[in-house]
Amino acid sequence: MKIAITSIGKTLDSQVDPRFGRAACFIIIDTETMDFNVIENENIAAAGGAGINSAKVVIDAGAEAVLTGNCGPNAEHTLTAAGVKLFTGATATVAEAVELFKNGKLAEAPGPNVEPHFGVGK
Repeated sequence: MKIAITSIGKTLDSQVDPRFGRAACFIIIDTETMDFNVIENENIAAAGGAGINSAKVVIDAGAEAVLTGNCGPNAEHTLTAAGVKLFTGATATVAEAVELFKNGKLAEAPGPNVEPHFGVGK
């Protein structure tokens, strides 16, 4: 399964970024092989639409699920409309979050867990 994890850095040892739309990077990883690639998030400093545009980035990358700390309503709606599963509350390193996901220890989010524009100014 191909998943996207928000990250503050470009390695599996990087911390999960608590923001979805304004995350520094998205690590797209194949959970079977652990092969991954990094997409730097061009929406980090966007004046508006960061959540929706970031959702489009991970959708276009083929992610079937997203692991992140927090996700607002616009991004959540865009992801779920495309059939991408959302898991919020992820912390620790990217590698640790992936292991929690693979072991069924992360619950799928019932919806957004923050208000719009949560990551602005963070």
